[in-house]
Amino acid sequence: MLTESTPTLHDLPFRAADFATLTAALDYAAQGDTGANFYTGRGELYASLPYAQLRTEARLLARKLLGMGLQKGDRVALVAETNPDFLRFFFACQYGGLVPVALPASIKLGGHATFVTQLRGLLASSQAVIAMAPSGYLSFLEEAGQGLGLRLIGDPQAFDRLPEVAIDFQLVEPRDIAYIQYTSGSTRFPRGVVIEQRSVMSNLAGIIRHGVKMGPGDRCFSWLPFYHDMGLVGLVLVPVAAQTSVDYLDTREFAMRPRQWLNLMTLTKATISFSPPFGYELCTRRLRPGEAGKYDLSNWRVAGVGAEMIRSETLVRFAEALAPAGFNDKAFLACYGMAECSLAVSFAPLFQGHTTDCVDGDHHSNCQEALPIHTLENPGRPRCFVECGKPLPEYEVEIRNDDGALLPDRRSGTIFVRGPSVMSGYFNAPEETAAALSVDGWLNTGDIGYSVDGKLIITGRKKDSIIINGRNIWPQDLEYLAEQQPEVNIGDALAFSVPGPEDAEMCVLVVQCRDSDLERRTDLVNRLSRLVHLELGIDTYIELVPSHTLPRTSSGKLSRSKARQQFIERHDPVQLKLPAPKIADRGLKLKQHTA
Repeated sequence: MLTESTPTLHDLPFRAADFATLTAALDYAAQGDTGANFYTGRGELYASLPYAQLRTEARLLARKLLGMGLQKGDRVALVAETNPDFLRFFFACQYGGLVPVALPASIKLGGHATFVTQLRGLLASSQAVIAMAPSGYLSFLEEAGQGLGLRLIGDPQAFDRLPEVAIDFQLVEPRDIAYIQYTSGSTRFPRGVVIEQRSVMSNLAGIIRHGVKMGPGDRCFSWLPFYHDMGLVGLVLVPVAAQTSVDYLDTREFAMRPRQWLNLMTLTKATISFSPPFGYELCTRRLRPGEAGKYDLSNWRVAGVGAEMIRSETLVRFAEALAPAGFNDKAFLACYGMAECSLAVSFAPLFQGHTTDCVDGDHHSNCQEALPIHTLENPGRPRCFVECGKPLPEYEVEIRNDDGALLPDRRSGTIFVRGPSVMSGYFNAPEETAAALSVDGWLNTGDIGYSVDGKLIITGRKKDSIIINGRNIWPQDLEYLAEQQPEVNIGDALAFSVPGPEDAEMCVLVVQCRDSDLERRTDLVNRLSRLVHLELGIDTYIELVPSHTLPRTSSGKLSRSKARQQFIERHDPVQLKLPAPKIADRGLKLKQHTA
């Protein structure tokens, strides 16, 4: 059994994911003594699953699933709570030739109907044949699956009670589907990304050999959800493919106790852990004065950061706050990727920390050209982007304009990617597949960015861009201005455009504000209105809303598309006035109703 106090041994010769399939990777890892550990929110080890045991239990469960009459390629929906059962079911699907589909395990307060609707949509979209949920989620899954004709909806114990059937497994081929990964739905309803065995194995090899350069002395830690590509591919499949132990904390526990991440990194002496920027920011905010010294983060050699726009200020604050714990800011590793590419596309250089490219923000917005600010005599507003490094080997990246023409260095456009780990398509969605993936293998990522000497720099999502009077305004610029105000935390603002009076596009900035004092709220709105006009030269409708109002995707990302839709639903565009925005006192009314 693995424990938090026993260092992992490495008698098994290290192999960097040079396997044809996920089953071959687990077969090999099971010959060693590494595995997965699961911790409570209080930092206590409650389950340990060596890879040898995972293989045995997964093969047993696979025979039970095939005994139900399931056929190769049938979809198995799994509510992906962070526990050993998910790993067991995921790899049972691998051995049985079935296709696992990870469903979100996140219920917001009062979100029963929304969660059930989301699950039902995913069950129907994936055409799942059976579905599993831990006991705490089973009632939601049963409600969601009503009338869909699934053969069995149950908790792990229900499947364990099935009889084991003596059956020979079919050979798993590199072209077989490994899993279907649903996108987070930040811009539209989630789509099922079909990933083949050869695709994910190629990506795992690239991550292990080139991106992170893992070796036998590494150990991983993760609080990322298993239903997100970074959590599943990066921190479930990578450790197996690298025969590396991994320690898990549930995502909800991290959200409630973010410092437990630091505590468990200290306890396990983990060397590799990844997070979106908001995870680093949350840790920094929750850290008490003088508390950093009780942690030991000196073993943390790779602090990966990705999954959303990266802000240098967030990383600098974290590094400064945790320096007394031995955290080395050179550990930061910026990366870029997406579910449609299995996971990773590019990595910054290891052990160099994060680097930024600072450009003339005004010129960039007006001309889609990133001019280095230090080269200009009369530069405009500075805008700094974190560099996400060069593509993995065998990957090609092109920046194209709206007409599809290739753009030179420092010209912003849509990012296109081609490589061995790109998806084979969206499940049962030929039109969407054709729109995103060309016949010669180029994927339209929908992201906007530019390149400099082969290095990739991400500036935003194409669907998020705001066009006012012919100018491209990046929502991150407005959100950053809001987050610099003392009343506003990181992640408390979203910007987007909506049709205004006479169908003219207008810019909207929605800000979460806990202050109920009308005078202070008015001051914040007026201050933000002046700052936006001063910095960006545009008028903006500013709305203050209560805490926990801004919508998020299943993976925890803020969703501009959902926020935009909610804003439109509660406003008559004719009544929206610029440039003197009114305060939407939704927070005040809420207090009055609940008093």
